[in-house]
Amino acid sequence: MAEPSLDTHKSPKIKRNGPSLTLKQSKYLFVYLCLLLPLIFYICIRIAPTLYTFNIGFREWNILSPEKPFVGFDNYVTLANDPIFKKSLWNTVIFIVFGVSGQVLIGLLIALLLQRINKFVGVFRVIYFIPYVTSIVAVSWVFRWLFMNNGIINEFLVNLGIPPQLFLNSPDQAIYIIIGTMIWQGLGFQMVIFLAGLENIPKMFYEAAEVDGANSWNKFKSITLPLLNPTIVFSVVIGSINFIQVSFTQVVNMSVDSAGGPLHSTISIVVYIYQLAFRQYSMGLASAATVILFLFILALTIFQMKVLSKKFDY
Repeated sequence: MAEPSLDTHKSPKIKRNGPSLTLKQSKYLFVYLCLLLPLIFYICIRIAPTLYTFNIGFREWNILSPEKPFVGFDNYVTLANDPIFKKSLWNTVIFIVFGVSGQVLIGLLIALLLQRINKFVGVFRVIYFIPYVTSIVAVSWVFRWLFMNNGIINEFLVNLGIPPQLFLNSPDQAIYIIIGTMIWQGLGFQMVIFLAGLENIPKMFYEAAEVDGANSWNKFKSITLPLLNPTIVFSVVIGSINFIQVSFTQVVNMSVDSAGGPLHSTISIVVYIYQLAFRQYSMGLASAATVILFLFILALTIFQMKVLSKKFDY
C-alpha cells in the first residue's frame, strides 16, 4: 500500500479567533491611535482648565483661604461695578479697533507695493518680517526708551521747535504709542498673509480688465478686494485675537507702572486679570473676568466673520 505523500510547500492553516482586520482598517486604527494621545493632551491642558474656570468664577476663590464657598453671580456683579474693569474692557476695544485696522491696512499696502517690484523682493520681505520674530520685551523697551521724556523723539521735536511731549506719561497719549508699537511689530505677519493671498489671484483677471480699459483703482476695487476677502477675514480675526493676548507684554513693559498706568489709561483686560489673580490672589474674580473675555472673543470673532464674509458690491 502506497504511503500518502506530504506536500511540504503548503503551510498548515491556523484558525483565528474573531474577525481579522483588513489592511485599510489597520491603517485607520494606527492613525486614530496616533491622534488619540494629542487629543487627550489637548483635553487635559485646554478643555478641562477652561471648563474649570467657569466653576471658579462662581466661587469666592482666594488662594490663601482654604474655604471656596459658592457665591453664584456675585463675582460678575462685582466686576460690573468695578470702574477699572470697565476701563480695561474699553481699552481692549481701543486696542482692537485702532491696532487691527492700522495693521491690516498698512500690511495690505506694503504687500501691494512689494508685489509691484521685481528686484530685492526677498530683502524687503526679510526687513519687514524681522520685527515680528524679535522679542516682544526687547521691542517694548526700545520704544519705551525712544518715547521717554528725554528720549530721542522729544529731542527731535525740540530741534523742530515743537515743545516736548509726555508720551508714555500722558493718559491720553500712552495707549496710542503702545498700539503703534504693536502695529509696527506685527506688520511682517500681515504682509506675508496678504502676499500669499495676492499671489493666488489669477493674472488673467487683471489682463482682461486692462483690455477693457480699467485703471489701477478699478482693478483693485473690482478684482483684488473681492478675491482677497477670505484673506482679509483671516487677518482681521487673527489680528484681533493677537491684540487681545499680546497687549499684556507691551502694556507691562511700556507703561510707567506694570498696572497699566498712568491712571489705568493703558490697562487691558488681560493685564487686569493678571492683577486680580497674581497680585490680589482673587482667583474667583479673575476667573469671572476670564469667562467674560472668552465670551467677548467668541462674540467678536462671530461678528467679524459674519460681517466680513458677506458679498459686497465693490
